[in-house]
Amino acid sequence: MYLHGTMTINEAGHLEIGGVDTVDLAKKYDTPLFVYDTALIKERARAFKQAFEAEGVSYQVAYASKAFSCIAMYQLAASLDLSIDVVSGGELYTALKAGVEPGKIHFHGNNKSHGELEMAIKAGIGCIVADNFYELELLEELAANMEQTVSVLLRLTPGVEAHTHEFIATGQEDSKFGFDIASGQADKAAQIAERSKFIDLLGVHSHIGSQIFETEGFVLAIEKVFNQLQAWQEEFDFVPRVLNFGGGFGIRYVEGDKPLEPETYIREIVKETKKHADRLGLAIPEIWIEPGRSLVGDAATTLYTIGSTKDIPNVRRYLSVDGGMSDNLRPALYDAKYEGLLANRAHDKAEETFSVAGKCCESGDMLVWDMPLPEVQHGDVLAMFCTGAYGYSMANNYNRIPRPAVVFAEDGADQLVIQRESYEDLTKLDLAYQANVKETSDV
Repeated sequence: MYLHGTMTINEAGHLEIGGVDTVDLAKKYDTPLFVYDTALIKERARAFKQAFEAEGVSYQVAYASKAFSCIAMYQLAASLDLSIDVVSGGELYTALKAGVEPGKIHFHGNNKSHGELEMAIKAGIGCIVADNFYELELLEELAANMEQTVSVLLRLTPGVEAHTHEFIATGQEDSKFGFDIASGQADKAAQIAERSKFIDLLGVHSHIGSQIFETEGFVLAIEKVFNQLQAWQEEFDFVPRVLNFGGGFGIRYVEGDKPLEPETYIREIVKETKKHADRLGLAIPEIWIEPGRSLVGDAATTLYTIGSTKDIPNVRRYLSVDGGMSDNLRPALYDAKYEGLLANRAHDKAEETFSVAGKCCESGDMLVWDMPLPEVQHGDVLAMFCTGAYGYSMANNYNRIPRPAVVFAEDGADQLVIQRESYEDLTKLDLAYQANVKETSDV
């Protein structure tokens, strides 16, 4: 079994993360429980930054916080001198509440509201990544009313589709994101931004997909972006100060996944950027990237307690856990694959195959269809690896199941960073039914 980060198996046969016994964590905090290996997050952040520094270019590494956001995670990212990428007013609010420097926040999203943009401008965040013409109009209106200049990147769709799952590929022309290059939308957006008194066009953004295991997609996207920049240079003498090539760097979920090292991605991105900038006679722009999954994805493990089992002779053996699609939607959304082991019996040989079912009232609530495990017992603790990205961030209260707790573990110590929801939490926003109400009250 492949062990991630600081994972080890101790003398008792228990899985440890960050030097902390996960069986003890399950007893202390109950299950389901997300356990983050913060040492691994720090290692990944350093690797991306050191790769840029080795290339001798100006850069920003921005944590794409849609992968996992909470106050403690934003504070950890800030302590690593990462910028922060947010995609909603809620993420922006949380980052600001965590004390993140506003100038290091970048705001993404294909449908930012008037209120969200107003909040961002008032806070003085570092950059807004404009996604469509409606947003450019809103930015012009808000910035003019507030008499402020807004720093903007234009998100381009370069027509490059990375080798990834169809539901998470975003760089192709047929996408809800960004200004399409091929149709001329990007040209029109650049003209609008350049004419504006209140928009400071820093450069462009491009993101080609997720869970990418090669560099060819980045190479092609960079070429297309520079071809567009060449046209703008010739038309209105535009010189980009920032080029953001997004994220999408893959991680290992299961055997057969072969992600590249951070320096491999960065070396190729910088090489291609330098090549095309030299071709156009431009200074090397500051290069931004947005790792999310590759920083936190394999840094977290979800601990579950095994409850019921069901054997269907000659068909399948099911085991059910105390979580499921309420804390991990990815298998239901796009058939995501995972590996794991019994945290309390990690040395036991995996001689059986089980299908891991969640407790939600849906036949599709399956976490893993075929997981090799020892003969399981009720009360065993199942550790499912690589749940750090889009696990808690997509968690929900379907069937009124409370969302799990989240713990950071490092150097033999554990820290609770998100409390487990209580049943009281589930009802705190509910209002009582009132019969025979004559008039609708103001809300």
